[in-house]
Amino acid sequence: MLNPGSLTSSQPGFGRAKPLVGSTINDQRITLAHGSGGKAMRELIQNLLVPIFNNPILEALEDQATIPLGELLQHGDRLAFTTDSYVVDPLFFPGGNIGELAVNGTVNDLAVSGAHPLFLSCGLVIEEGFPLDTLTQIVRSMKHAADRAGVSIVTGDTKVVEKGSADKLFINTAGIGVIREGVSIAATKAQPGDAIITNGFIGDHGVAILLARNELALEANVQSDTQPVHDLVFHMLDVCSNIHCLRDATRGGLATVLNEFASASNVSIQIDEPHLPIRESVRGACEILGLDPLYLANEGKIVAVVPSEKARELVDAMREHPIGKDSAIIGRVKESPVGTVMLVTTFGGTRIVDTLVGDQLPRIC
Repeated sequence: MLNPGSLTSSQPGFGRAKPLVGSTINDQRITLAHGSGGKAMRELIQNLLVPIFNNPILEALEDQATIPLGELLQHGDRLAFTTDSYVVDPLFFPGGNIGELAVNGTVNDLAVSGAHPLFLSCGLVIEEGFPLDTLTQIVRSMKHAADRAGVSIVTGDTKVVEKGSADKLFINTAGIGVIREGVSIAATKAQPGDAIITNGFIGDHGVAILLARNELALEANVQSDTQPVHDLVFHMLDVCSNIHCLRDATRGGLATVLNEFASASNVSIQIDEPHLPIRESVRGACEILGLDPLYLANEGKIVAVVPSEKARELVDAMREHPIGKDSAIIGRVKESPVGTVMLVTTFGGTRIVDTLVGDQLPRIC
């Protein structure tokens, strides 16, 4: 990352993460100077980002994170690598903020491959004029989320853009992890007879974001479900090492994930409306606003396709885990109609659950 807006720099004096003597970040708001590669950027990095993220790999302040291969091989035999960008509006919402969302989202993308998440990067695109104390709060929440997930933020990049060129703050996180031996999870592996499982209430994040925007006169106590799921996935793999498909149901919600499975595996998926875990507050908000909870985003919910003979044992085990206590079998895989998701309604009818062209709510993650 040899560029002037980087978290690291090859300029003299950047070889180690020593704080500038007697230096503090005097500005109350981010200025273009904080992305210029000069003293202001150095102060931002060495007096805010490095002390909060606080790990020896980052503290080396090289232009890349250097990670011993032996440490990776202790966890498995294949590398998992992912990246995602977060542009949620508003930045703070019931149950979380953009910082912990960025960490949890990338950790979860690794986890659903069966990987042990280990290291993350952090790319910040900050609008000129952004409050420094707000940035500090978000960076601290990223550190808290990383500690909770057992990962380290080891490299990164900062860019400051002119006011009006971005909306406050965008975050990109990339992550690497290692997949344990013998685990092979893919969207192409669903088989007729398999069971569909989720680990709890769907739609919480989407409704929490909607309520946080204060655009509608609705009152409901709905918290985002942003949380890391890797420990639950490890628990599941201990019970059933032959999980066929696994995804986290983020943008597009449960319906989109199931359509991806049905299409990739050339099968049909049938879900049962009475078995879907949906909070009454979420259901009520959706009825008022004309939204379908099947398409609402989640940030701590997984969807698994597993052999039917292991489904009940797996759900019982998931319910023993703090983020799996509301786990349920919600459907099954069938042979036809291929590539289709069908919902059996509470009244016994059926309807097709298709993939939306767009999203019901913009900028939810």
